[in-house]
Amino acid sequence: MRTQLVVQKFGGSSVANPERIKRVAQRVVDTKRKQTHVVVVVSALGDTTDELIELASQISQEPPERELDMLMATGEQVSVALLAMAIHELGEDAVSFTGAQVGILTDSTHTKAKIVDISAHHRIEQELLKGRIVIVAGFQGVNLNQDITTLGRGGSDLTAVALAKALKADVCEIFTDVEGIYTADPRIVPQARKLSAISYDEMLEMASLGAQVMQARSIFVAKRFDIPMHVRSSFSLREGTMIQKTAKSMEDIVVSGVTLQRDEAKVTIRDVPDRPGMAAEIFKELAAKGINVDMIVQNVSREGSTDVSFTVVKSDLPATLRVSRSVAHRIGAGEVTTDEEVAKLSIVGIGMRSHSGVAAKMFEAMAHERVNIEMISTSEIKISCVIRKIHAERAVRAVHRAFGLNHAPMRRKHT
Repeated sequence: MRTQLVVQKFGGSSVANPERIKRVAQRVVDTKRKQTHVVVVVSALGDTTDELIELASQISQEPPERELDMLMATGEQVSVALLAMAIHELGEDAVSFTGAQVGILTDSTHTKAKIVDISAHHRIEQELLKGRIVIVAGFQGVNLNQDITTLGRGGSDLTAVALAKALKADVCEIFTDVEGIYTADPRIVPQARKLSAISYDEMLEMASLGAQVMQARSIFVAKRFDIPMHVRSSFSLREGTMIQKTAKSMEDIVVSGVTLQRDEAKVTIRDVPDRPGMAAEIFKELAAKGINVDMIVQNVSREGSTDVSFTVVKSDLPATLRVSRSVAHRIGAGEVTTDEEVAKLSIVGIGMRSHSGVAAKMFEAMAHERVNIEMISTSEIKISCVIRKIHAERAVRAVHRAFGLNHAPMRRKHT
C-alpha cells in the first residue's frame, strides 16, 4: 500500500504558546506514526504578525513594503523552529524550512504576492524519504530578485494548498480554532450549524465575502487542481468540513451560509462627467495600483454628471483615495468622499441557481428588522448587500433565521 502524504496547516491560534506548540507536535507525530508522510505549514505564533505591523507603524506611518515583508516573514521562522524542536522532544526527526528554502517563488508584489512556482519541492521529498517530518514557514516566499515576499492575510493557507499540489498530497488538512465551516459566524449566530461538506464554489464565495476560516486565494487554487481539503479543529479529534466538488445532496439546500464583512469602505466620486469612458478611466487607474474594487453603483445622470460609488477593503482605502482624487481632478469630477461605517452581508449557496425568490426572502428579512440596503450585487450563487455597520449583526441573525439555517439538517459526510 502506498504511503499517504498529508499536508497539515496550523494557524496562529493553534501555536500561540509553548503548550499549544507541544500539542500540535503530538498531533503531527501521531499522524506520522500512522505510516504517513507529513508536511506541516505553520503560521506565526498568535498575534505576532499584527504585533510586527504595529511595531513597524511606530517607526514609520508608511513603511516600504519590501521592508515590511522582511519584518513580517520573521514570525513564521520562529514557529517552524519551535515546532521542529517540540517534535524532536517526542522522539521523531523533523526539519524546518523557510519559504525561500523550499523554492516558493512568487511575483514581485510585496505584502500580497502570488505564488508562481515551487521550484525546490524535491528537497522536501528527499527529507520525507529519510523519514523526517518537514515543517515549512507559511505566508512567505521569494521573488526572482531573491527578495522575501509575503502572501497576504491568511497566506499560510495558500502555502499549504500550493505545497499539496506540488507534492501531489492525498489531502490538505487546515487546522484552526473552530471545528469546521459553519452556516454563519457562531460568535454572531450561536445557532449556526457546522457543515460536513461544502463545494469549492461556495467556499470560495464565503471566504471572499468575509468568512475568516479560509483565505479565498487558497480555495481558488484547491478548486483549480481539485485538492481535497479538510477544515478541522486543532483542539479536537472530531471530523470537520470537507471542501470538495459539488455533491448532489448539496443541491437541496438553497443557502449554505451567511457571511459578514466589516472591513469595507465605500468611496464616492461626485459629479463625474456623464460621457463614455469616464468609468473606464477611474477603474483602470485603480486596477493599475492593484486595488480590488467590489460593488459599483452609478447614480442616474443629472445635468450632465453623475455620482459613482464603489467599495474596497479598508486596508486599500488610503491608496484608493490617492488614485481617486487624482483621477477626479484629471477628468473634471467633483469631491471624493468616504464612508467607513458600512458592512457587507452576503448569502451563498449553489442551490440559488435553481430556486426563485431567494433575493426577495433576504430583503424581506432585513426589511422586517428595519435595515436599509445601500448597494446590491449578485452572482449565480451569492447575493451581497451593503448596509450600516451598526445593524450588521442583527441583520445576519435575521437572514440566517429566514432561510431556516438555525434548524438545517447536517449534510452527509463526504465519502
